[in-house]
Amino acid sequence: MTAVTTTAPADARRRTRAATGQLAGTWTLLRLALRRDRVMLPIWVLALGGSFSSVGSSIASLYDTAAQRAELAASMNGNSSLRAMYGPVFDDSVGGLVSWRMAAFGAVLAAVMSLIVVIRHTREEEETGRQEMLSAAMVGRRAPLTAALLTALIANGALALVVAAGLAGAGAGGAGAVALALAVAGTGVLFACTAAIAAQFTESARLAKGLTAAVIGAAFVLKAAGDSAADDGSSVLTWLSPIGWAENVRAYADERWWVLLVLAAAVAVQAVLAYALAGRRDVGMSFLATRPGPAQGRIATAFGLALRLQRGALTGWTLSFAVVGVAFGGLTGGAADLVGDNAKTREIFERMGGQAGLTDAFLAAMVSVLGMVAALYIVASVLRLHGEETAGRAEPVLAGAVSRTGWAAGHLVIAFGGAALLMTAGGLGLAVGYGHELPAVLGASLVQLPAIWLLGGVTVLLYGAFPKAAVAAWGVAGICLALGWLGPAVDMPQAVMGVSPFTHLPKLPGGTGMEWGPVLTLTAVAAVLVGAGVGALRRRDVLS
Repeated sequence: MTAVTTTAPADARRRTRAATGQLAGTWTLLRLALRRDRVMLPIWVLALGGSFSSVGSSIASLYDTAAQRAELAASMNGNSSLRAMYGPVFDDSVGGLVSWRMAAFGAVLAAVMSLIVVIRHTREEEETGRQEMLSAAMVGRRAPLTAALLTALIANGALALVVAAGLAGAGAGGAGAVALALAVAGTGVLFACTAAIAAQFTESARLAKGLTAAVIGAAFVLKAAGDSAADDGSSVLTWLSPIGWAENVRAYADERWWVLLVLAAAVAVQAVLAYALAGRRDVGMSFLATRPGPAQGRIATAFGLALRLQRGALTGWTLSFAVVGVAFGGLTGGAADLVGDNAKTREIFERMGGQAGLTDAFLAAMVSVLGMVAALYIVASVLRLHGEETAGRAEPVLAGAVSRTGWAAGHLVIAFGGAALLMTAGGLGLAVGYGHELPAVLGASLVQLPAIWLLGGVTVLLYGAFPKAAVAAWGVAGICLALGWLGPAVDMPQAVMGVSPFTHLPKLPGGTGMEWGPVLTLTAVAAVLVGAGVGALRRRDVLS
């Protein structure tokens, strides 16, 4: 009996030391992660969190009477297409309408922020070889994953505080603000764990991001299908989606606090799975091994290599634009119901899409939204050059007979040509969803290309001349997206709106007709930026 009583505490101490050793270096890695993300995370948190208070202020000014808000809620719940996009309205107060407008989209954007953070500090570190060097020091096996998840947790916690404080400042505070903030942040943490699991299964950060993004997209589709079928959030499809859980917290409408416990349980299950998987593989390896290539090479050109590397992302973006275009087109017929007799709402759509009639203004506004989202694609596609270079894969290619200009051109054709493909798919989807006006809608979609290409040109210039600052292109695109989304709602001064190239494009369909001056000017500026960026790439050293 004596041997047993002395051995058991010793075994417990050994297990404790082993567990502690696997987390060694966590706080150091956490400080490193927060330092690396000291610019990106505050921008994400403030921009996303601030949008809640902006929407709250806009709704309070647009629908300043209870009767107007009740009419809006009835119109939304009676339109299945609008429910699919935004969800049902559970309460017609200002806070309830903010929750209706922002719960799902806020949860999606929090999820995107979380997947970027987790993959950046796990799979990207392994893919570049930095994690192997860190692991050679006093860094535990599970420390990198723990630091990445803690970084995501801190980011989502800060987001919750900004959302709750912003809503309180907009006059929609109280328990509803806390519930909405926790629902959005909780969804972000949940998908951070999803990204952690994806990072264990793939050897590529790009594929890990793609898998997590696909899960987020599937969750939104399930929520949309469920909300389209039922106007009270009770559909089984809605409850199968974590984004649907955030919606069913029902902020400002007799809050269902127990739904947050469902989110917490899902976070715990996924975190346990991620840690279990992380403990069963070597650094740099994955459970889904990369298939070996053919014995004899089949890619003969730089363009062929770029297409091979980017074809999956391009296909996914194109299909998404087509589907979203059909959804936006289906909403066009209900634009009048959305606006009703509210003159202020009509003014917002006219500022976004022109003054040639409500339907044309709505179509123009939706086309502009597609264009701003396509700008995110072109930034990501151009920055693939930066990723190939920093990962060390560009150097072997350039060591052969491939010139820097030819190598870059292959990716730029995919980026700029892919943007044109996206807008074509989106325009066709809009026309199909709306039911007619194909030439006008498709033409309006393609008119967005000069602004998209200009942002692509800015990205090329940053990458070519200032490679370490290339990621700042995301900030430029984010500013343009924020101006296009929130600027018309808060009636920003034209001098501020003019920062975005999308502001200078003709408002089509409708408007005063095609204006070639701004289109040709933006295209020429984009060409100059691309040329300057490629020229700078030819003169500088390759990153190591």
